Amino acid sequence: MAAAITIYGIKACDAMKKARAWLDAHAVAYRFHDYKVAGIDRATLEPWVRAVGWEILLNRVGTTFRKLPETARETIDEDKAIALMLASPSMIKRPVLDTRAGLIVGFRADRYEAAFHTP
Repeated sequence: MAAAITIYGIKACDAMKKARAWLDAHAVAYRFHDYKVAGIDRATLEPWVRAVGWEILLNRVGTTFRKLPETARETIDEDKAIALMLASPSMIKRPVLDTRAGLIVGFRADRYEAAFHTP
């Protein structure tokens, strides 16, 4: 049976390693979607933006974002953010955990515990 939960990110990311270790330790089955291998498509990204907002999804502290010209960083709106994340999925905050109940962006053990009702 396929995992109903998908975790999106990049294999070498520290937050991804923590999230995957937490899922493994709590026996939560998941599918890993590696942006470096599979990228991300508009049909996946746009519903995420509607669900949590582009401001939450866009990783503004990462190297890729910081390398943008200052004028580009200052004038971002939803359309520009989506275009940036499609062109460079490393600009998406990691991990994005797509559960049956919704999205969890970033890793925090307490949020995972609440989502999976673990003691």
